[in-house]
Amino acid sequence: MVDKYADTPTSSIVVDNPWERLSAFTDARIGLGRAGISLPTSKLLAFQLAHAQAQDAVHCPLDVEALTAELSEALGLTTPPIHLHSQAQDRAMYLQRPDYGRRLNDESRERLQQTVAPQQRVDLAVVVVDGLSALAVQQNSAPFLRKLHEALNSDAADWQLAPLTIVEQGRVAIGDEIGALLNADAVLVMIGERPGLSSPDSLGLYMTWAPEPGLRDDRRNCISNVRPAGLAVEEAARRFFLLLKEARQRKLSGVQLKDRSEDNVLEGDSASGSTRNFLVAE
Repeated sequence: MVDKYADTPTSSIVVDNPWERLSAFTDARIGLGRAGISLPTSKLLAFQLAHAQAQDAVHCPLDVEALTAELSEALGLTTPPIHLHSQAQDRAMYLQRPDYGRRLNDESRERLQQTVAPQQRVDLAVVVVDGLSALAVQQNSAPFLRKLHEALNSDAADWQLAPLTIVEQGRVAIGDEIGALLNADAVLVMIGERPGLSSPDSLGLYMTWAPEPGLRDDRRNCISNVRPAGLAVEEAARRFFLLLKEARQRKLSGVQLKDRSEDNVLEGDSASGSTRNFLVAE
């Protein structure tokens, strides 16, 4: 058999794609090139690795003990976070019955009922939930909450926080029940998002004003893709804090509260020029 590449030893059997240079600016799989009619072996192996990492993120359990210690140290907590569990007994049930992940089991509900006096109100309840990626929660919760606490402590307003809670086998809506039981005006659910093939460690932030069981998703505001390769924790904390302040002022959240942080909307005049409007309520 004649080797057609013998006279050009520097040639490669992989046909490069001119779009490949754009991969330096995105995690998306573009410009992969080809070998004949197939993907190059290195690109195929990278895809299989990413797929395996996404599967691992879904099935990997949350190390509650390690997370409790990390959060306590990062935030200087005098009492450790409260450990709760949804009605989904295990991961298999959690994946098959999403409704079970939206409500607390009886033991966790009773524990919260004994935590806060009925007449005591708090401004914010923070709920850390494993969701579909415990990896995201394990890696990003403490750095984000450290920045958020700095913003709350530096604000002129007095922010009363409910005891921090950690939930296993939970969905976003479980924060509604927890927020209601803790008598919170607003609830922040920090949850591991469904892993993508390039983002197994993405943390989502969901804020709801006046939480109560049975709310629809249009009552929530979401900030997603909080991770080192996505939205930095500093920027995520800044956006959430401004969102929270606006929600408290207007007593609402969800589709009526629009995030305009990326819009070039000018509001008012000042000596130094116009300022950007972060939120617009409709």
